[in-house]
Amino acid sequence: MTEKQGAPEERPVGQVTHYFSKAGVMAIQLSDELALGDFVHVHGHTTDFVTSIQSMQIEHATVAKAGPGDSVGVKVSEKVRPGDMVYKS
Repeated sequence: MTEKQGAPEERPVGQVTHYFSKAGVMAIQLSDELALGDFVHVHGHTTDFVTSIQSMQIEHATVAKAGPGDSVGVKVSEKVRPGDMVYKS
């Protein structure tokens, strides 16, 4: 039996494409819907934390929710890396 990334109740919602260290913001290319208040698990080779979505922007405009194909910026408290996967918990 193979181990899956993320817990069984989690589903992938996107992948980190960039991290803006000065602003503490990760850019995510979404593959599923994401909204303010959702909890996400960011997982990669050296990244593994859970956070809630408190602030989300598309092209510097604040949005309450975004869907597949959107590229969003989300404020985070920890460093992330391009290629890290984002799971909705």
